[in-house]
Amino acid sequence: MSGAGDRPAEVLTVGHSNHAPEAFLALLTRHGVTALADVRSAPRSRFNPQFNRKALSASLADNDIAYVWLGRELGGRPDDPACYEDGTVRYDLLARTPLYQEGIGRVLRGAAVHRLALMCAEKDPLHCHRTLLVSRSLEDEGLEVAHILADGALESHESVMDRLLAAHHEDLFSERRSRAGRIEEAARTPRRRRKRG
Repeated sequence: MSGAGDRPAEVLTVGHSNHAPEAFLALLTRHGVTALADVRSAPRSRFNPQFNRKALSASLADNDIAYVWLGRELGGRPDDPACYEDGTVRYDLLARTPLYQEGIGRVLRGAAVHRLALMCAEKDPLHCHRTLLVSRSLEDEGLEVAHILADGALESHESVMDRLLAAHHEDLFSERRSRAGRIEEAARTPRRRRKRG
């Protein structure tokens, strides 16, 4: 692995969706994942109990994959009311909080010694804060990010951002803004609004 200093070149993300435990583990092992950082705000699943924190942690440990819950730091539904506007989380405000920055630091340190995947619930990375928020922060730190899709394929973060821009209705003057500026605007107005509560 190479990167800035002792940091790796790549971090992966994955959505647990409704995978059977064996299928989910197969996705991780196929891509050589040795540690999983759970970035769900609440480490449980109402419909897929195999992804509740205790069950998931045990299943991963049985397969020599380390587990850490980072939902307090990197979850998409923070407890801090200053991160919300009209009841909807604002990722730009969340990304500036010390707790979030601490979480990014933990990912950087963990990724320096593990093949790390960030996990949330959403099947498609385009519809998840792990992409719209956390992956963008990691790229700002000089890391490459790739997303493990449900079929096991990898999609580059750049490709997901291309899909975001294609889905975001831009005006006549969009091309006058930088790609980074257009992505920032599109990520700020996700297709599905995330409400607090």
